[in-house]
Amino acid sequence: MHSVEINLVARDQQAREAWIWRLCKDFDCKVTIVAANVEPDFATVRIRLDGPLEEIQRATAWLMTTGMHVDAVQRAVGA
Repeated sequence: MHSVEINLVARDQQAREAWIWRLCKDFDCKVTIVAANVEPDFATVRIRLDGPLEEIQRATAWLMTTGMHVDAVQRAVGA
């Protein structure tokens, strides 16, 4: 099992999109919200993705296509 924590910054319309729902629906990863500050036009969210490395990489790549600022903070590899 692999794990990565990611900081996301969303502005304007991005802050109102259902991208966490999309992560849960489209990728084989467990999504945990570690911290969040969400306003109508600005959001900062720290999430943790747990799952197969390939799925975490796919999910992270997709997040980068959304136009949000994506910053991987911490990576861990479990048994």
